[in-house]
Amino acid sequence: MLWLIKRRETALTGLVDALATVRDRLVECPTCGNVDTTSPCGICTDTRRDARSLCVVEDVSDLWALDRARLFTGRYHVLGGRLSALDGVRPEDLNIARLIDRVAGGGIDEVVLAMNATLEGQTTAHYLAERLEGYPVRITQLAHGLPVGGELDYLDEGTLAQALRARRPIG
Repeated sequence: MLWLIKRRETALTGLVDALATVRDRLVECPTCGNVDTTSPCGICTDTRRDARSLCVVEDVSDLWALDRARLFTGRYHVLGGRLSALDGVRPEDLNIARLIDRVAGGGIDEVVLAMNATLEGQTTAHYLAERLEGYPVRITQLAHGLPVGGELDYLDEGTLAQALRARRPIG
């Protein structure tokens, strides 16, 4: 920070101008809630993506993390948070109505609930599953458990319990 202050005429001014440009160009996608320079966003307009598969995430950062991995080829829906009684976040505070509208519009075969493995994330996933159960879509959830390369003695009891419950046969 001190470096920027000392060079405010050169570095700081350029940084402030760049941040203002970013602020002016970024928009929220009206379809999925992603942040992009185009509306609808590049993901929603990409015809190579599987429009029948919809991955629901809590925040834009979750969308970016999943998309960076290039393992999910469908489209996304950003809720804009997660249900939380402690923080006063209710269903109407999130983009749940838009999600229901997208599913009700048809053309979606699977909804992947990619919520974080927190109490609030799992509460949100269960709430969404209940809201979507009347629609002809397959509702799935990301698996939870042992991280790749994780050592058992470093894991918390909740992670170990989930890994044991989700165990599967080898081969």
